[in-house]
Parts: sequence; C-alpha cells; structure tokens
Amino acid sequence: MNHSSLLIVEDDRSLADVLAYNLKQAGYDVLVAHDGQSGLAQAQLKTPGIIILDLMLPVLDGLEVCRRLRADPITRGALILMLTAKAEETDQLVGFSVGADDYVTKPFSVKVLIERIRALERRRRLGEDSGDDVSACHGVVLDQRRYQASVDGKPLRLTRSEFRLLHTLIRQPGRVFRRSELIDAALGEDTIVMERTIDVHIRAIRRKLGDRADLIETMRGVGYSFRDPQRSEAT
Repeated sequence: MNHSSLLIVEDDRSLADVLAYNLKQAGYDVLVAHDGQSGLAQAQLKTPGIIILDLMLPVLDGLEVCRRLRADPITRGALILMLTAKAEETDQLVGFSVGADDYVTKPFSVKVLIERIRALERRRRLGEDSGDDVSACHGVVLDQRRYQASVDGKPLRLTRSEFRLLHTLIRQPGRVFRRSELIDAALGEDTIVMERTIDVHIRAIRRKLGDRADLIETMRGVGYSFRDPQRSEAT
C-alpha cells in the first residue's frame, strides 16, 4: 500500500479539481474518481494509503464503497476520510460504523482538511511504531502490526476504529475507560467525534464477538472495560 498516494472519490468535478490541486501541493500523489464504482476499482488497483470519499455518489454510494473497501484484504488498511454534505449526527454515526476513520462535513476549509489527513497519518505511524504487536485475553487476540483479530481462533472482522478501541481495552483488562478517554486513546485526541460514537462502536464490537460479547463490560455513567482475567479466575 502506497502511503503517499491519495484517492479522491467525488462527483463534483470542480471540487475534486480544487482538492487534487491543493493535495498535490501538499506532497501527495493524487488519484481522482467521479463515481463510486470507478473509485472502488481504482482503490483496488492502485491501493492508495488514503481515500477521501463522498457519500452521495452515482453508480455506487459512498457507504457501500466504504463497506467493500473494509471487506477487501487489499484495501482494508487504507485510511478513509468521508467528505459529505450529510451533517446529521446519525449520518456521522453510520459513517463511523461502516469503517470511516474520520468524517468531515461540507462546507469545509481545505487547510483544515489537510491537517485532518495528516492527523490520521500520525495515528497510523504511532500504531506501526508500537512495539507491543500482539495482545491477547480471554481467547481474543489482536495483532496490531497486521491489523488482524481473532476470537477463540476464528477471524474477527473489525473496522479500524473498532480494532483500535478493542486494542485499547484489552491491553489494560479491568481498567474502566471513560468515553472521552477512549476517544483520545483509540481514535486520537484530534479526532472530532461525539462520545455517543463510542457506544456505536462498542455495540458493533459486541455483536461481532458473539458469545464473548460480555467480555466488554459497561460501567453505567462512566464507560467501558475489558473483563479482568484475574477476577474471572477468582469467581
């Protein structure tokens, strides 16, 4: 995957041109697609490290493009920033639930957008530089370098945000994290999201854990924790 390569999937051609020009000036190798189907094809062929994705696209909408990108091992690791006029809270929650790393609403500042992209890249580098590659507890195993997860030996398909949240919890079992702490630790302190977004991600992770969903415990009015194995042995 080419980390310096960036794909813009935007049907407004004038906006796509403005973004392409400014991102090239910022040092990125820029690709452009004007509908969801061609954007998905370019992502699979060129494997860009970053994808700026509009939601209201012809042929294939942005949410479906995002789902397919996250389901494909070739494109799963790309950073996806959704750029859209859909500014309702529910729209943002859906965007994060299908795998977006960040969500920017129109109208926007190009300079701020570039900084948001750089913030995503910084978080990716921090993850890659971490020396603690594998975390395991109660049969749940996370390999941070490969972005692979499993439960009881079976693959666990997580979005990047879900992976980071579960990784934060599993590294310190028994510790209760406030929602604000999970935003800072798992999604990044420069990420602009609502605390309710964390609840959406946690519900999704529990659903994917199936019979092991109760490993993530809720402390009402506070936040979440991963079950402490020592406490489990004591009981």
